[in-house]
Amino acid sequence: MEDVKIIELYWARSQEAIEQTRIKYGRLICSICMKILRIAEDAFECENDTYLKAWDSMPPHRPEHLSAYLGRIARNLSLDRYEKEHAQKRGGSQVPLILDELEECIPSAPDSGLPLEMKDLLNRFLESQTERARILFLRRYWFGDSVKEIAERYDLGESLVKMTLLRTRNALRALLEKEGVTI
Repeated sequence: MEDVKIIELYWARSQEAIEQTRIKYGRLICSICMKILRIAEDAFECENDTYLKAWDSMPPHRPEHLSAYLGRIARNLSLDRYEKEHAQKRGGSQVPLILDELEECIPSAPDSGLPLEMKDLLNRFLESQTERARILFLRRYWFGDSVKEIAERYDLGESLVKMTLLRTRNALRALLEKEGVTI
């Protein structure tokens, strides 16, 4: 089913919206949750919470890109759950490594997410990068893939992935400094 029709089902308050979302985007949502949480039960709960949050937010929101909208919800819910569970030292998540890598180039965001200006700046930055750098950056810092997983997925050496990510982070830091964004 097309995204526009799924969104219309949400706006019509039809229960079929959730089932169609699960059919079309369940694997994506589960994958995002698993990359962060690494525990199937927690990921399953976050997946279901994603459907509930989408149900509660449409209307009034009418997302332009349903997959990105659902991905953001799943990612935020998973990160929130990770923070709550982190004190218990559960799982082998990539989150601490990812946050350490980005700590030097991206400023802390308020609880509501990145300000719109920062989102626009990040989007422009990613558009200015090569396709490979952009893909590797998103696989690492959005989807939470490990360096090894990225290397295997794209048939690259781990050292090449690490170097590309380092150069991309350095370029992002330089852009943020140029734009006067404080860290």
